[in-house]
Amino acid sequence: MKKLDSYLTFKLGNETFAANVAHVLHILGIPEITKMPNSPDYLLGVMNLRGQVIPVIDPHPRFKIEPQETSKDSCVLVLEVSDEDEEEFLIGSLVDAVLEVIQINPEEILPPPELGVQFNAQYIEGVIQQGEKFILILNIVNVFSELSSSLK
Repeated sequence: MKKLDSYLTFKLGNETFAANVAHVLHILGIPEITKMPNSPDYLLGVMNLRGQVIPVIDPHPRFKIEPQETSKDSCVLVLEVSDEDEEEFLIGSLVDAVLEVIQINPEEILPPPELGVQFNAQYIEGVIQQGEKFILILNIVNVFSELSSSLK
C-alpha cells in the first residue's frame, strides 16, 4: 500500500495518534456491534458494512489506555490492513474522537523514543511534535495484522 503524506489524527484517552490516510476507508458513528462469544477482550464484536462482516476492536487495552465511555465524539475507523501474507482485510477500530487530517513532511517525523514509552515500540512508526504536544504515528500494519491472525 502506497503511503501518503496525509495522516488522520484521533484520540485514545488523552493520547493523540495518527494513521496514514491510505489505510483509512471510513469514519463511522458507533454502529450496531454484535458480541462474539468466547472472544478476546479487545474484540468488541462484529459489524455489518454493506453486507460485509467486519471485526471491531478496542485498541485501549493494547496501548494500556483506560477505556473511555462512548460519547458523541466516539466513532469507528474502518481500516484496510495487510497481514504478514500480504492478504488485505478490513477491521474496525473504536476511537474516542477523530480530530483532523494533517499533512506531514517525512523530515518532520521523529523516530519513536526507545525508553519510557508505555506502548510497544513496534506499534509506533514515529512521532510528530506540534507545539508542546506529541502525536504518535501508528504502524497500522504492525498493530492490526497481529490481531488479524488471532481473529482468523
